[in-house]
Amino acid sequence: MTDQNRLQAMVEETDEKIAALLKERFSLREQIMREKMLLGESFYEGNREKNRIEKLTQEEKDDFSRHGLEEMFAHLSAIDRKQRYRLLTQSGSSGKLPFIQVDTLMDSENIRVVYQGTEGAYSHAALWKYFGEDVNSFHVRRFRDAMEAISEGAADYAVLPIENSTAGIVGDNFDLLVDFENYIVGDVMVPCEHVLMGLPGASLDQISAVYSHQQALRQCEDYLEQHPQWNLVPYDNTALAAKKVAEDGDITHAAIGSEFAAARFGLEVLADHIYSDESNATRFLIVTNQRIFLPDASRISICFELPHYSGSLYSILSHIIYNDLNMVKIESRPIQGKSWEYRFFIDFEGNLNEPSVRNALRGIRTEAINMKILGNY
Repeated sequence: MTDQNRLQAMVEETDEKIAALLKERFSLREQIMREKMLLGESFYEGNREKNRIEKLTQEEKDDFSRHGLEEMFAHLSAIDRKQRYRLLTQSGSSGKLPFIQVDTLMDSENIRVVYQGTEGAYSHAALWKYFGEDVNSFHVRRFRDAMEAISEGAADYAVLPIENSTAGIVGDNFDLLVDFENYIVGDVMVPCEHVLMGLPGASLDQISAVYSHQQALRQCEDYLEQHPQWNLVPYDNTALAAKKVAEDGDITHAAIGSEFAAARFGLEVLADHIYSDESNATRFLIVTNQRIFLPDASRISICFELPHYSGSLYSILSHIIYNDLNMVKIESRPIQGKSWEYRFFIDFEGNLNEPSVRNALRGIRTEAINMKILGNY
């Protein structure tokens, strides 16, 4: 056996000893926790974990070894906490969550839904796709106005865009989910299938000017390059561009927007599938002022701030990993008034009725700062 093989064999033997000792440690910690639960004692250990790690590593002179030991014992402490949360959940002490399961969102014919923008906007199309064409709805100028409408009871639900597959997140709406006590109860995906629309009877060779939102013009760039004679006019949004063309009555003017907008304003589709990215779509959230969720809800959104210590994000995300949950999204937003500090937004799969989800949320709430469940949908 070569020296390398001999040393590798010794490493593997050491690993087996470590594994056996860890199993013994897990068992001892579980006994301690069960005893505390039986006696009704608090699990809070104050600075005991920190002091214990300092005692175990203070004699180590080599920086690499000391940091390695600190990291290992910090992970063990994190595992202790996860073991504690698991035992509490198993004992039925899963903690109460301020969310109520309901059988349906649309249990009344009198619900009102608000959306930002104008008739014919993609938000309007998302509303119809989720609630149906007969729902009572109205539109407002700003996203904040929509959140205020449901917060004050002027509307039951709001439809808000949260991300586009090509343009990214709508950052302001993430912030609004924190500012208001409103909660996500659903989401809907609307493909951004732009068309060129004009007055009835118009033809492509008559067009001289095309109106649309700057982003939509970029998304149709390949098509528009085939018509260099057209004057491209940026407009506030695609629906207002369609409305302008309809109201102006100029047969040489066209707009780029959705087929939904063309139908709403009585325009004719002059060319369809003019967008460059076939996968382009916008995800919209359905928001209400009630803490409710449906039985088949399968996605949870939360937000939180981080405590100031190395590895804090990893420690918090590990609660998702240890509970076998699948994280599907993470975003960060700067916290207003706090330079270089950020709030994290996370989506993961699960339902609030599941013990693994409650276990993960308990751990995250304990270790994070200002954790908020934004919704289960």
